[in-house]
Amino acid sequence: MNNLIIKNAAQVVTCSGFEGKSGAEMSNLNVIEKGTVIVTDGIISHVLKEGEAIPVNSSDYKEIDATGKALLPGFVDPHTHFVFGGHREEEFSWRMRGDSYMSIMERGGGIVNTTKATRAASEEELYISAKKRLDDMLKLGITTTEGKSGYGLDRETELKQLRVMRRLNQDHPIDIVSTFMGPHATPAEWKGREDEFIDFNINEMLPLVAKEKLAECADIFCEENVFTLEQSRRFLIAARDHGLLLKIHADEIVQFGGSELAAELKVLSADHLLQASDQGIKAMAISGVVATLLPLTAFSLREEYARGREMIDANCIVALATDLNPGSSFSASVPLLFALACIYMNLSPEEAVTAYTINSAAAINRADTVGSIDVGKQGDMILLQYPSYKFLPYYVGMNCVETVIKRGEIIKN
Repeated sequence: MNNLIIKNAAQVVTCSGFEGKSGAEMSNLNVIEKGTVIVTDGIISHVLKEGEAIPVNSSDYKEIDATGKALLPGFVDPHTHFVFGGHREEEFSWRMRGDSYMSIMERGGGIVNTTKATRAASEEELYISAKKRLDDMLKLGITTTEGKSGYGLDRETELKQLRVMRRLNQDHPIDIVSTFMGPHATPAEWKGREDEFIDFNINEMLPLVAKEKLAECADIFCEENVFTLEQSRRFLIAARDHGLLLKIHADEIVQFGGSELAAELKVLSADHLLQASDQGIKAMAISGVVATLLPLTAFSLREEYARGREMIDANCIVALATDLNPGSSFSASVPLLFALACIYMNLSPEEAVTAYTINSAAAINRADTVGSIDVGKQGDMILLQYPSYKFLPYYVGMNCVETVIKRGEIIKN
C-alpha cells in the first residue's frame, strides 16, 4: 500500500483545480501554510490546514516531516521527443556560427538526421537511452510527461518509437502520454510528394496506431516549408476520426496561421507559438486551446521568446514544456525552464508554477488526475529543499527538488 503522510510543510502549493487555468486565475496557487497532505493507496485522500487533526491511523502510514520545505504537485511536461537515436552536437556548432535551424534542416540535418539514427537503432537501444532520460527527468521533479514519435517517418520506426514509450509507461515511475507525430518532417524518399506522405500517414499509419492503441494524441509540424495549413488540417481531422486527441506544432519559425488553425479545430494544445499573431492568440483564448510554450527551445536557437505575458493577459491557458529533443532543445532542465519563463517571458513565479502543473496537465488531457494537490488525484508530489515555490526561478539553473513522490511512494530522496 502506498500510504503516506506529509506533515508540517512550510507551503502546500496545491495549484488546485481539475482543468486548465487562464488569465488572472493562473496567479492563484491556493497555498496552504504549514499544511499536511495524506495519500491513501496512492491517491490523495486529505489536504489539511495547520491545526487540523490527522483523521487516519498513523501507524498504517509512512511519514515525512516537511518542516521548512514547500510541497508542490509533481511537474508535468507536456511536450517532449525523448525517444530517439543518435545526437546532433555538430549542428549546435553550426548554429553558433550563424546557420539557421531551417537551413540545417533543408540540407539533410535536423529531424531527418535523427531519423537515420533512430531507424538504425534497435528497440532495445531506444528503450535503454530513453529510460536514462526519464531517470534524469524524474530527479528534476517530472512525474508525468508526453512523448512524441516522429523520428521514424516510416511505418516500422514510428511504431517502434511508440512501442518503446508503451513499455516505458509500464516499467518507469513517470507516466507517459504517447503522441503519434508521423508528419514531423518529409523524409528523403517522399521529397516532392508531401501530399502523398500525408496520405500515407492518414491511410496507413493512423489505422495502425489506433488499432494497437499506441498513442493518445496526434501532432504535426505545421510550418512554412514543412507541412501546409491544408495538409495539417487534413491530417488532424483524420486523427480525430480515429479517436486521437489533437496537438500541433504551430507558428514556430514564421507567422503561418497555425494558431488560428488550432483554434478552428479546437485542438488540445498548440505548441511553440513564437510567431503567433494577435488574432491567433485571441482565437486560442476563445476556443480554450492550451498554448504550450517552450522557452528552452527559443533559448537554444537564439530566437525571440513566445509572448507568454501577452497570451496570459489575453486570457489564454498557458502551459510550459521543455521540448527535450536531440536538436533544438537537448535539455529537460526544469530549473532553467522556470528561470527563462520568468526572466525572459515575463511570467510571474505563480504563473510559471501553474503553467508547469495544472495547465501542463490540461495540455495532455490529464488535469483530472494529476497537476494539483487535490483530494482524489494521484499522490504525485515534490518537496523542495526550500520553504517557498518562489525558489524555483530564483535558484537559477539549480535543482531544488529534494524528494519526488509518485502515487504516494517516495521515488527519490
